[in-house]
Amino acid sequence: MEILKVRNLCKTYGTGEAKTEALKNVSFSMEKGEFAAVIGESGSGKSTLLNCIGALDTPTSGTIRVDGQDLFGMKEEERTIFRRRNIGFIFQSFQLVAELNVEQNISFPLLLDYRKPEPGVIDEILDLLGLTSRRRHLPGQLSGGQQQRVAIGRALVTRPKLILADEPTGNLDSRNSQDVIDLLTQASRRYRQTILMITHNPGLTASVDRVMRVSDGILTDLGGNANEKLS
Repeated sequence: MEILKVRNLCKTYGTGEAKTEALKNVSFSMEKGEFAAVIGESGSGKSTLLNCIGALDTPTSGTIRVDGQDLFGMKEEERTIFRRRNIGFIFQSFQLVAELNVEQNISFPLLLDYRKPEPGVIDEILDLLGLTSRRRHLPGQLSGGQQQRVAIGRALVTRPKLILADEPTGNLDSRNSQDVIDLLTQASRRYRQTILMITHNPGLTASVDRVMRVSDGILTDLGGNANEKLS
């Protein structure tokens, strides 16, 4: 089942001599339950790609479909609601609400949509994340690795069609970085969750299903055995 379809995506900033083509005719698709990584150097266009797919930025041309819905064929309000219900985000900087405890932070996306978690869902996510004993802790009482686990739980709680992870290990040491990748892999397998992650670290892609590289705005699909091509 196709969850994400990107076709001929272009993003241009500026005009004339200041014109920058951040994305150049990018096309790819992802199936339900697939965990893919996009690698590339800073300024390569990978963050622009993620922002466009998440409807945080508007492409210059091309189409993005999530679960068959044309993101930029919607009106702005409709797109905002669709994004909230169907796309989960994991950011490098965690972006937790300091005044809310672990359980409340995980539930927050549902509360924004005037919904309550289904019985047992929060307990299941806390167990997956190894945070059951920390459910009443505030973000300031957690380590960086624990805070990123909460951010993963927040992305999972709505059972979104697609999770976008923006350098999710960027603020973590190597041990916590691997823990985060392992959790994302578990989520992909356990919930058949479709995950697209960007990273500048090719060493974190060993367990993903597929690797793509962005260089100068051009995307190349390296396939499922990409580590051999990256070495």
